[in-house]
Amino acid sequence: MQHIREPKIFIGWREWVALPELGIPGIKAKVDTGAKTSTLHAFALTPFEKDGREYISFSVHPLQGNKKMTIPCTAPVTGKRKVTDSGGHTQKRYVITTQLLIAGRSWDIEVTLTNRDTMQFRMLLGRDAMRGHIIVDPQLSLQTGSKSVSKLYDEYQPKEFDT
Repeated sequence: MQHIREPKIFIGWREWVALPELGIPGIKAKVDTGAKTSTLHAFALTPFEKDGREYISFSVHPLQGNKKMTIPCTAPVTGKRKVTDSGGHTQKRYVITTQLLIAGRSWDIEVTLTNRDTMQFRMLLGRDAMRGHIIVDPQLSLQTGSKSVSKLYDEYQPKEFDT
């Protein structure tokens, strides 16, 4: 039986993605081929142990410029890694593995967690997550479609909103 390879997805320098296992139906990611690892904006990180396994609970502000919408998340920790940001600062971060959904296709990616409150994009999509699946054309933007913020509010669970 021959394996049929799916064609790669063409994307631009920023795209809407989803992280369904974390309950995030839409988050605008900056596509960063200069970054090895993907990064998700996370705050209130609280590690804990369950059934002998390390987990982390954290919160995400998934929409740019909106600190009212908060999504609480929990995921198993798959590691801790020293990451050097674009400013040259090194930080030890929690790493989780979660499903990425883009253009109707999904696969698991590693994501580091850090507070990106001062950054425009709530997520960076690094080259490890794109390898084998995506081709980037930096002249393009939002090739996988746009998301209406009002529709995203409908997709998020109402109980997760801060008042």
